[in-house]
Amino acid sequence: MSSTSQNSTDSTPQNCICLSPEGIAKASEDITHHKVSKPALKALLLAINAGAFIALAFMFYTTALADGHGKLVGGLCFSLGLMLCIIMGGELFTSTTLTLVAKCARKTTWKELAKNWTLVYIGNFIGGLLIVVLMMLCRQYDAFSGEWGKIILNTSLHKLSHVRADEPYIRGFIEAMSMGIFCNIMVCAAVWMSFAGKTLTDKMLAMIFPVGMFVASGFEHSIANMFMIPGGIGIENFAEPEFWSKTGLNPDTYSKLTVGNFLINNLIPVTIGNIIGGGLMIGVYNWYVNTRLSK
Repeated sequence: MSSTSQNSTDSTPQNCICLSPEGIAKASEDITHHKVSKPALKALLLAINAGAFIALAFMFYTTALADGHGKLVGGLCFSLGLMLCIIMGGELFTSTTLTLVAKCARKTTWKELAKNWTLVYIGNFIGGLLIVVLMMLCRQYDAFSGEWGKIILNTSLHKLSHVRADEPYIRGFIEAMSMGIFCNIMVCAAVWMSFAGKTLTDKMLAMIFPVGMFVASGFEHSIANMFMIPGGIGIENFAEPEFWSKTGLNPDTYSKLTVGNFLINNLIPVTIGNIIGGGLMIGVYNWYVNTRLSK
């Protein structure tokens, strides 16, 4: 490619330490096309990796809280999950929503997009559940005199509280969806900024504060919830009597932690919100502004 044609699509000087906004938008076309065109088995296995990475990051967050640190520190700890996904190539559904850019750039089809999203979503769920099983087998919920499991239970219950019995379901649905929009604005902003980096350090630093903000603010991440809420369900159903006596908690308090409530009151609206916040409001919006509206 000649220097003239390069400058027509990217205003970033060749010796610049990071890409310009226009350069990021242009690079995103090829990056997202590469993501959506991976072989099915590879995409699924990388998605299982990503689901496990995010679950492990939420365990890091829980440990930080159980050890007496606040949500801000916990949120910064959680950024480890996105770092692992980006650096080790994990396919995470929330950032995969950015592949809408590849569709807008006419580099993929709706059929390919739907297939990729489905594989990644399922793989993330498998990865998250695998970590839940390991967490239950090693009784990690007993850590810090049961405070670790108490945080999982209370956080899970809170995530199902958007839908309330005294309000129309649609009101709670919109609340959960809006929290999902906020979350993936920050997650995909982190990923989008990482596209600009040219070194490992650049990419890692770009992710820390956006992810820390969404976690500390309590926004809703569909894949993280695939660990957190099933983890709460697992503890509520299978924790030994000693855990309940040690923590002073009543199992009946957490009777709303069911698979049905998880899917209907949280996962479905949050997933829709994640698609809107990340795919449309970060991916498509920034791609359009910096490609179609740039000379």
